[in-house]
Order: sequence, then C-alpha cells, then structure tokens
Amino acid sequence: MKLALGPLLYYWPRQQVFDFYEAIASAPVDIVYLGETVCARRHELRVQDWAEIAGKLAAAGKQAILGTQTLIESESDLKTLRRVIDERAFLTEANDMGAVRILHAEKRPFVAGPFLNVFNSATLAMLARLGAARWVMPVEMSADALRDLQASRPAGMETEVFAYGRLPLAFSARCFTARHFNLQKDDCQFKCLEFPDGLLIKTREGEEFLTLNGIQTQSSKVYNLIGEVDALRGLGVDVLRISPQSQHTAELIGVFRARLDGTLDVPAARSRMAALEVAAPCNGFWYGKPGLDQIAA
Repeated sequence: MKLALGPLLYYWPRQQVFDFYEAIASAPVDIVYLGETVCARRHELRVQDWAEIAGKLAAAGKQAILGTQTLIESESDLKTLRRVIDERAFLTEANDMGAVRILHAEKRPFVAGPFLNVFNSATLAMLARLGAARWVMPVEMSADALRDLQASRPAGMETEVFAYGRLPLAFSARCFTARHFNLQKDDCQFKCLEFPDGLLIKTREGEEFLTLNGIQTQSSKVYNLIGEVDALRGLGVDVLRISPQSQHTAELIGVFRARLDGTLDVPAARSRMAALEVAAPCNGFWYGKPGLDQIAA
C-alpha cells in the first residue's frame, strides 16, 4: 500500500510552500498531489511554480501529480485548467468533469479526484472508460459502500482513500472566510493567509463545528483512519491520502509509514499522533455514522 500527500488545501505564503515541499522531498511518501484546487484568487504560486515543485519531487523519487480546481466559475478558471493539463510531464488529478472531458479528448490517463463523487459502480466504470487510472473515494463513503465498489472495480483501476486531515465537505461560489470579516469575495483581502489550517467555527454553545477555508467548508475535527489501516488493506485499497497541515505533516507521514510497515501498533500510533494533530480525531463516516463521531475499531 502506498502513501500519498494530498494537495495543499490552505493558502500559505509563497516561501512557506516551497519550504514545505522541500521537506516533503525526503519524507517517506510515494505520491504528492500539487496545485491550487480550492480558490482561483490564491496567487502566491502560479501553475509554473507548481510544475517546478513537481519536477523537484519527481527527481526525489516521488510521483508528482497536478490537481485541477474543483469549482470552475470563469473563463480565467478555464484557462488555468488548460495550463494545468498542458503540463504533460505529470499526471493530472481531475476534480471536475470539465477536466475529465479534456483529458479524455487527449486520450490521457488521469486520477479521478474525490470531488467527482463516485458512489456507484456505473460511475466508476464510466470514468475507467474515459481514462481514469485511479479514483479517490468520496470522504463521506463508508467502508461497507467501498467494499461493494471494490467488488466491481474495473480491471487496472487503483483505489485511493482520504485517511487523514480535516475533511473537505463542500464548495460554494460564496467565500465564507471573506463573509466572516464582512468582505466581498472579490475584495477578500486574502484573509485565508491568516489561517494556515482554516478558520475554526463554533456553535453558540461553544462546540467546535466546522472550519472555513475560503469557498471550501471543512470538518472541525481531523479525520484519522490510522486505526483502520488493516481494514483498508483488506479491502484492497492501493493508496492512503494524508492532507497537509501547517505543522508536523512529515511526522504524521512517518507514523502512517510505520503503521503500514508493521513497526508501530495502533495504540502507539495514536499516542504519537495525539501531540501532532490540530484538532480531535474522528472517523464516523468510515463506519456509516455521523462524520464527527469517533468510533472504536
């Protein structure tokens, strides 16, 4: 089973991003997803910058993959989409069906991202016909639903599961981070830069509820399937995805790698992670329960 580092979902200063991936080059991760997949207004890095990082990671022995934006809203977004796909040295993660259409027309394999919402075998088979070499399970899917899809998975198709990080739950044309500061989306003052792990939102009773990340809404808790690694392996999952956070990402990768290699048991892994996580863990979706629940394996 391989480890993947998912795309950076937050907005960080340019140098911080370069420093982060320089450290990841020596981390025990097999696949690294790159690119701006959330908001078109985030311009600290351009497509060519992401391609430069991808080249360095490929030289370090990683499979570098460039992701496309999830919500396409303008002609400018379409141009950026085409620039990402034109970086032919790297595989593309398609996060909307427009990207799938272009990649299929060019007869190029791709990764079907988690936001294509593959919930049945017919959709998975269609994506395979269009050229998908790997699909990423939607974060809301349960283990039982995955088991059914794995039973009918097209030949040669790899399966990847989001195994760690704040859950990306929804996208909107409206920027909720800007709205929180009573700003218009087009004049957001790039407030996301102030929240390297998103803006935590609480209920009136003070309970942590959601995390705002620009136009993306995330869970407040951290989805963590470290205790389900054996079950994931038993279901024939090929890749586990870890989502970047502003601190301790390399150490978290190391814990997952040790768990995959069998050098760390579940209690020890959880103990190490407790000091590294930005929020309390959850795994409810995996068990078909509310996502914020933490269920004993």
